[in-house]
Amino acid sequence: MRSIGNFFWFILGGVFMGLGWWLVGLLAFITVVGIPWGRACFVIGQFCFFPFGMEAISRKELHQKEDFGTSAFGTLGNVIWFIFAGVWLAIGHVMSAFVCFLTIIGIPFGIQHLKLAGIALAPIGKCIVTSEVASAARRANAAAAVGAMRSQ
Repeated sequence: MRSIGNFFWFILGGVFMGLGWWLVGLLAFITVVGIPWGRACFVIGQFCFFPFGMEAISRKELHQKEDFGTSAFGTLGNVIWFIFAGVWLAIGHVMSAFVCFLTIIGIPFGIQHLKLAGIALAPIGKCIVTSEVASAARRANAAAAVGAMRSQ
């Protein structure tokens, strides 16, 4: 089902938003200062091409520790991103979602666009993994939290 969903997603508009992400990534690379944001744009653009079966989760949630992107610097990076590009990509995804919601068959695609709009607002500190890896990371975090509560 993932392959079928990704195929229809790609040909029915996912390619345009993915290319939008890549265009913003190219613009970020041109500025040199924007290289970290540009790299994130290319990763999320690839995710935008084929989103079914994949999820964006926090790197802190995945690795169970903070890193540069999940620290205060990551928050600052997300604020800068939001001002210069995030809001525009999010608007594109919300508008695409609205068009998808006009048809019954487009509802799953519209939901995916809304997820991507959320990622567009704050992509720094996120990583794209398969749904199975995301589920395993959440289970591991829950087990660690329960273990910490029991040891108190």
